Amino acid sequence: METTTNPQLNPLLKLVLDLGPLILFFFANSRYGIFVATATFMVAIVAALIASYAMTRRLPIMPVVTAIIVLVFGGLTLILHDATFIKVKPTIIYALFGAVLLGGLYFNKPLLGVVFDSLFHLTDEGWRKLTWRWALFFFALAVLNEIVWRSASTNTWVDFKVFGVVPLTFLFAALQAPLLKKYATEPAAE
Repeated sequence: METTTNPQLNPLLKLVLDLGPLILFFFANSRYGIFVATATFMVAIVAALIASYAMTRRLPIMPVVTAIIVLVFGGLTLILHDATFIKVKPTIIYALFGAVLLGGLYFNKPLLGVVFDSLFHLTDEGWRKLTWRWALFFFALAVLNEIVWRSASTNTWVDFKVFGVVPLTFLFAALQAPLLKKYATEPAAE
């Protein structure tokens, strides 16, 4: 049985494509305000998807879903000239990702195993535990986003997105190393 593998992005390039639009959003907001930043974010996220597709000939589901939500809520922000929509967008994305992960567990399909199978090889129990942790983390981020955007200025909220959520996510991912090590398995022979 012959399998074809999709080209993989260099991890540093993947990080640039994932974080680049957010960083551009931050800088545009600091110079021109939330509405220019929102338009910049929308263009940058589409450009990142196009670049990713050009290099791998596939579109990962999470970035596509994120882009759709960014375009919808960014569009509402610009059309209605109301920053509330772009501020609520992360809450919806985080809650959606958490719900999808829990839904996968409910149907006995730990979806993180599908997303990360080429990077990590874990036992079924390991995938279940990791999925639970990430789902709860996404729900916590949704709640945290709601607290920050409702209680702080727009500029503080944007700073939180870049200097709060990104480091928290990297820290949370790093804290999963013991679980990854404990439940690691050997990759299946091809």
